Amino acid sequence: MRAGVIGVRGLVPAAALLAAACTPSQDNGGGDAAANAAASRYVGKMVGVEAPTPPAKPFAEKDKNPFLEFSYAYPAQAAAVPVLVEKFAKDRAASKADALSMAKEDSAAAKELGFPFRPHSLETQWRVAADTPRFLALQSETYVYTGGAHGMTGFEALLWDKARKRETSVKAMMTSPAAFAAVIQEPFCAALDKQRAEKRGAPVVRGDDEFTKCIDPMEQVLVPTSKDGKLIDSMTVIVGPYSAGPYAEGSYDVPLPVDAAMRKAIKTEYQDGFVAR
Repeated sequence: MRAGVIGVRGLVPAAALLAAACTPSQDNGGGDAAANAAASRYVGKMVGVEAPTPPAKPFAEKDKNPFLEFSYAYPAQAAAVPVLVEKFAKDRAASKADALSMAKEDSAAAKELGFPFRPHSLETQWRVAADTPRFLALQSETYVYTGGAHGMTGFEALLWDKARKRETSVKAMMTSPAAFAAVIQEPFCAALDKQRAEKRGAPVVRGDDEFTKCIDPMEQVLVPTSKDGKLIDSMTVIVGPYSAGPYAEGSYDVPLPVDAAMRKAIKTEYQDGFVAR
């Protein structure tokens, strides 16, 4: 065992000599600088010190052709997680291929019928909703236009558990969907009606009309959010167009602060990621 230890330690001076041999006395240009960097990386591996990983950069792709205008983007925080990069790459390729196929079919049909073809659009933007020591929560907004009077916007949420190094979901963290729904239903309805009234310029009178009655928040997109980046402090309910009001009202973002009742409806193993009030 002692001989083995001595052998490992012996790599240090040997590596230092190698570094000295590989390092020119003067840096005469970019070639020498590149050689120095390569030598440093090699020496680092020899002595067990890896070079720092370069910070991840946001990803963005844009493509436009006669059939489709396509874009897809996600932030640096997601680009730093290889599993998410792979997930987004598959989603990006599949959605682009499907959208382009549909656009080409519509173009051919329009030409056959003698109608003008309106190019389609598919634009997806992921953004950070919360980046805490425990969780990375992302929210996407996707705009789709297929030649009609107007496009439509959809939303998704993604939750990455940093502690367990895996993707999870809001519903997976609940003690049960029923328990969580019981906690957020009334606060959600009150907050939604307040936002409706602000957009409509008049109080909302509950009725049988689909745009006055409350909707089920559990059928919407639930996004964990954080103001200070330390803990999840609210659960935002994203309501798409037509779900709570006419298209002209657009979408609704209804934040529900995490309180003791909501925290209790979260499984114990996840509660450390939420504020305690």
